Amino acid sequence: MTYSPEVRERLERDAKEIIGRYPKTRSALLPLLHLVQSEDGYVSDDGQEFCAEMLGVSKAEVTGVATFYTMYKRKPAGDYHVGVCINALCAVMGGDQIWEELSEHVGAGHEETTSDGKVSLERIECNAACDFAPVMMVNWEFFDNQTPESAKQLVDDLRDGKEVRPTRGPKRLCTFKEASRVLAGLPDDQAGDGPSAAGPSLEGLRVAKAHGWKAPEA
Repeated sequence: MTYSPEVRERLERDAKEIIGRYPKTRSALLPLLHLVQSEDGYVSDDGQEFCAEMLGVSKAEVTGVATFYTMYKRKPAGDYHVGVCINALCAVMGGDQIWEELSEHVGAGHEETTSDGKVSLERIECNAACDFAPVMMVNWEFFDNQTPESAKQLVDDLRDGKEVRPTRGPKRLCTFKEASRVLAGLPDDQAGDGPSAAGPSLEGLRVAKAHGWKAPEA
């Protein structure tokens, strides 16, 4: 696979905008990897070569970074990348069962994609939302308080093209490629849409206000 002239021109334009934000060119490698992932659905060989060329570094340096971080995929991810938390609290609350039933339901395992290319799965060590356990994320948007049944229904709806809304955050669920573009630093204007914290996340604040508690002054 090689980029067409039109795609190459667009990628270069976006890459130059991103690189211009950094005092040292090579510091833009992480967002550039997200940029090529937003084009290909994973960090392809051509994507790595593009990043190396734009930053004036070796392809080996790019590959070393791309293979270190799990958010950069080494093979095409689904339109909807589903991460099931199986860390301690989510596991205790049913995360392991969700993973086992969901994986069997769609016929895909860790870092695998369904045959229709719609959904890929990942076992996540922590989704940073223990107060809503068990939690799943789809393209890094939260789906809280899941059960095996709700998880399977969610994935079925995604594969059927039905409208699916995150529990918190924006009203619209973006695709994996669109999410990668946002992570590259090219916003979609959804960052402030909907509440990011709710329910259990705010309980401590509610109790503190009720008792007049304040943080110690510096």
